[in-house]
Amino acid sequence: MFMPRFDSAGLVTAVAVDHATGTLLMLAHMDAEAIARTQETGLAHFHSRSRGRLWMKGESSGHVLKVIEIRVDCDQDALELRVEAAGPACHTLAPSCFYRRIGADGALERIEG
Repeated sequence: MFMPRFDSAGLVTAVAVDHATGTLLMLAHMDAEAIARTQETGLAHFHSRSRGRLWMKGESSGHVLKVIEIRVDCDQDALELRVEAAGPACHTLAPSCFYRRIGADGALERIEG
């Protein structure tokens, strides 16, 4: 049975991955309410630590994440959301929040493509 192991703040880590390509799109956190709303609506909901509330990805931008499948890790303390993105996943409008790498000199380098 699905029995998520929430941390002391009542959260589990969740990553959103493009269902078709396997590209890592974003990382966020989910509480019980976010998991339930995601399962009910088929759209990714998260708990915003900065806002202190539930939010649906794309609620203001329209760049929602349609959830195809939810996968759970062996410890049930992390989730992988397999999604179809309706636009850029990152608030910077990059396709993925992981659009930079650490260069040899420690500087951040934008990843192209």
